[in-house]
Amino acid sequence: MQITRAAVCLVAFMLPSVAVQAASVHIVALGASNTYGHGRGRTNGGVEPSQAFPAQLEAMLRARGVDAHVANAGIPGDTTGGMLQRLNSAVPDGTQIVILQPGGNDARRGEGASRAGNVAAIQQQLAARHIKVIVTGMTAPASTRDPDGQHFNASGHAAVASSLVPRVMAAMRGK
Repeated sequence: MQITRAAVCLVAFMLPSVAVQAASVHIVALGASNTYGHGRGRTNGGVEPSQAFPAQLEAMLRARGVDAHVANAGIPGDTTGGMLQRLNSAVPDGTQIVILQPGGNDARRGEGASRAGNVAAIQQQLAARHIKVIVTGMTAPASTRDPDGQHFNASGHAAVASSLVPRVMAAMRGK
């Protein structure tokens, strides 16, 4: 009888962690061209949708047993002001984590002075909706970039996705 009680206690102890792993996590990758996949398609210097970091991140999380859904809300050329304006439509209810990749378009368009304020406003609005935010600068070696030096090739997207896995796992645990 003690073995049975011990087994029941062990199963009861393990259930909460199993439930966390079994639950779906809805993630939105919000950013510009490096989130989108820069042109999408090898013929125009970009990567296929399945090679962009949001798709690769989803695959990596699923390989770890996480039922992850990563939506790609990247728009080439977007600025943090544009991301702020489309925040409610880009991040639907039910989203638990947003990966925010502000990019460098603000500086290229002469809007660099408003970047920090826009990023802070995005974070505040998402926090008010109880959505965790992971801000990423998306750094990777030069060898993982397209010939333009600004956008990632498939290897660069894989490196970014790999670097985000532990950050997403920590966000899921509430850390």
